Amino acid sequence: MSLEVITIPATSGKPPAGAIVSLHGWGANAEDLASVTPLLNLPDYEFLFPNAPFPHPHTSEGKAWYDFQKNSSGLSESRQLLTDWLTSLESRNGIPLDRTILSGFSQGGAMTLDVGLNLPLAGLVCLSGYLHPVSEAATNRSFPPVLIVHGRQDSIVPLNAAMNARDTLSSLGVAVQYQEFDMGHQVTPAVLNVMRSFVLQVMSSASPKVP
Repeated sequence: MSLEVITIPATSGKPPAGAIVSLHGWGANAEDLASVTPLLNLPDYEFLFPNAPFPHPHTSEGKAWYDFQKNSSGLSESRQLLTDWLTSLESRNGIPLDRTILSGFSQGGAMTLDVGLNLPLAGLVCLSGYLHPVSEAATNRSFPPVLIVHGRQDSIVPLNAAMNARDTLSSLGVAVQYQEFDMGHQVTPAVLNVMRSFVLQVMSSASPKVP
């Protein structure tokens, strides 16, 4: 298996200051998230939107990172695919992992935390997502900073899933920024503003990109 990816180059006319990878949710696809790129107003960054490798069981155009209705079938395959793809990114686009943000919505947010906590990324963004069980081996390591944003009226992924992710990651020593909004299972302009601020913040403290 390999990942199909939509790539949107930096629009500033300069070499990209970094890369932002966004993982879609269960039953969506890469085009769904790619459509919101202009709203983030980050022209200095290259955006990459991978399609999950598995077909969604109920929609013809939807994709899935794994089937949570079948004991998370496909999770290990997606985890390995994403890890391999992310670690090969610098050889493709010249942008190192420590200048790359990994983000995701819903199931994509869960995959972001699952894979991203094990890589030297600049930061992780989990929107309306949740945390897979974390092994004891995750302790005593350094982690990328994490932004968690969730809706108080989310009927798909309950708010307590975000609170659990925040508390669990904080207990491991992860630097977590956490914000709730009065919204459902969605991405709003206010959410994108918070994400933009987080990206600019962590990139300003990351190592500079070597030309």
